[in-house]
Amino acid sequence: MADSKRYISKTELETHKKPDDLWISIQGKIYDVTQWSHHHPGGPLPLLNLAGQDATDAFIAYHPGIAWQYLDKFFTGYYLEGYLVSDISKDYRKLAVEFSKMGLFDKKGHGTCILLTIIALLFFTCVYGVLCCDKTWVHLCCGGLMGFLWIQSGWIGHDSGHYTVMSDKNLNRLAQLLTGNCLAGISMGWWKWTHNAHHIACNSLDFDPDLQHMPFFTVSSKFFNSITSAFYGRKLNFDSLTRLLVSYQHWTFYPVMCFARINLFAQSIILLLSKRKVPNKGQEIFGILVFWTWYPLLVSFLPNWYERVMFVVVSFAVTGIQHVQFCLNHFSSSVYVGPPNGNDWFEKQTDGTLNIFCSSWMDWFYGGLQFQVEHHLFPRLPRCHLRTISPFVKELCKKHNLAYNCASFWKANAMTIETLKSAALQARVLTNAVPKNLVWEAVNTHG
Repeated sequence: MADSKRYISKTELETHKKPDDLWISIQGKIYDVTQWSHHHPGGPLPLLNLAGQDATDAFIAYHPGIAWQYLDKFFTGYYLEGYLVSDISKDYRKLAVEFSKMGLFDKKGHGTCILLTIIALLFFTCVYGVLCCDKTWVHLCCGGLMGFLWIQSGWIGHDSGHYTVMSDKNLNRLAQLLTGNCLAGISMGWWKWTHNAHHIACNSLDFDPDLQHMPFFTVSSKFFNSITSAFYGRKLNFDSLTRLLVSYQHWTFYPVMCFARINLFAQSIILLLSKRKVPNKGQEIFGILVFWTWYPLLVSFLPNWYERVMFVVVSFAVTGIQHVQFCLNHFSSSVYVGPPNGNDWFEKQTDGTLNIFCSSWMDWFYGGLQFQVEHHLFPRLPRCHLRTISPFVKELCKKHNLAYNCASFWKANAMTIETLKSAALQARVLTNAVPKNLVWEAVNTHG
């Protein structure tokens, strides 16, 4: 019996990768998600980055089983000609099914409730220490506790953005607003926008915003060519100011990380004041206003300007540990230029990430991201199961001769500094002239 299916070639599929003409392939079936991209919970960017190609593995990574039933309404009636599945993808998909059967995606444990309780205790301890004690050292310790509170609230914000950490979606959203916007001053809408792009295009120099830190840092000499950011839609100019700052980036890395939170505040405000569509924008703005009410008010109760400044500096410096942690997982890993490729999902996620080796009693310190490889492969998996699945992922990498990158915390720091130093030394010896200083670039740094 003749095959009655209609097929389109891979070349023809690749022509449908524009915002107003957006097709993807999932398990060989072609879907038109042009209109859906405007309503996609993860935003249009992940769909655009994978447009015109097979996106099966990314779809499996980010969607629960129930999502498959909604695909039919986007089906074009076409199938991808010559559709094949690599051995790595077959094993990856089997592993995802196995974890689902084990119930790992649904069993979240009580970690979030415990952590929320600890965060509440830290918050009230800080408030009590500032309002009811007159010792300078107590006030400085409270500043440190505030930074530690921001770190732990950041882990909840991260987790709640990937999966439902509470009993239902409304409580999950409430947890996001409280821990992200209200307590930490970071817009969860901004975080989702950048973080989804990072996961889809892990370590792509021009598509991953988590590597686009000019003029302060560059992890590759490819940035010296002033590449255009597909995420921000503008050229990242490698001008004279950038070359100066990058030339010493291995020395300035830790000092800048101590105040990296300022950039997160700025990016949150810039996004919410822009015309860009942000889901639940009113809630986002309200949460940010709550933070900028209670935090300055608390600082104002300190007895003098010296203690106020030191309180802010200490709180920022302590939470800078988390910013360093984020960088360790990717700065020293393999990078590439160009859009992500759905056909090598597993390879790109493992190649572009670095695990941090630690004992189980230190898991609280890393928020689950010490298993960065596992998290990138299974972002919907609650962090309490990442250590459980680690041996399975390691075995799969070994089977297909793929790197399973892992280092101690101190080794990862050394690798990161070495990456920055290498780029710094290359920037110093550049013989080609660079454009004149663009101050606008420094003021409007993103990422």
